[in-house]
Amino acid sequence: MNRRYHAVFSLVFTVLAASLATSCSRSASVTVIVAKPTAFGAAIVESSGGKQFAQTGSLLAQPVIVQVNDERGTAVAGALVEFAAVPGVTFDPPTALTDSSGQVTTSVSLGGMAGRYQIVAFTTDKSHKKVELKIEEIALGYQQALGRHLNDQYCERCHNPESTVERVSNYDNLEVKPHPFTEGDTLNKISDADLTAIITHGGPALNKSALMPAWGNTLSKSDIQALISYIRAISDPPSRSVGPVYAKN
Repeated sequence: MNRRYHAVFSLVFTVLAASLATSCSRSASVTVIVAKPTAFGAAIVESSGGKQFAQTGSLLAQPVIVQVNDERGTAVAGALVEFAAVPGVTFDPPTALTDSSGQVTTSVSLGGMAGRYQIVAFTTDKSHKKVELKIEEIALGYQQALGRHLNDQYCERCHNPESTVERVSNYDNLEVKPHPFTEGDTLNKISDADLTAIITHGGPALNKSALMPAWGNTLSKSDIQALISYIRAISDPPSRSVGPVYAKN
């Protein structure tokens, strides 16, 4: 009996070992193929997709599109573009050749830490020197994401001068223009306590425009804190109160 079990065990072990060896061999043979450029540019510029906001760990609503140009500013087709960022940020695709319009499009998912992420897109010129472009995106934590939702519901129509398909801006109809929440030069100088007073009691609370309504009976204290957290997160230039400028993951 012992010899029989020993023989069976030896057979199973041999089959497993062979299977693992084959699997490892296949894994080792997998290579990532990077397309070879057929042309080279002198500059790389952003076409669209920078300064977006998204919740941590999620996909940006719009893709990032960059363009490679030559010395005269003419689009270059066939140039290799690569994307890089801190660990946790993913690109689809991470590398690609520019199309006939000189552009590369990639979908970007942000990391799991709230903050600003610096994305680098780079190509090489004819002398094989790296030419890079830095793009900034913003990942919102839970409280900031709640603030964004409240902003879309109560604030965006007046504080954002741009209209969309879903929302018509009221900005141009107002005699006193509200500050866009990205206007860091102004809003960063206002303390959290003063922002709380303005949101709660309206503009007159700080001798501001009476066109700014009071939201204290509509929004809870935690709602107002979330809204202020969102304002601080998206301010441009960045607010010092949100911590490190760039998330390191």
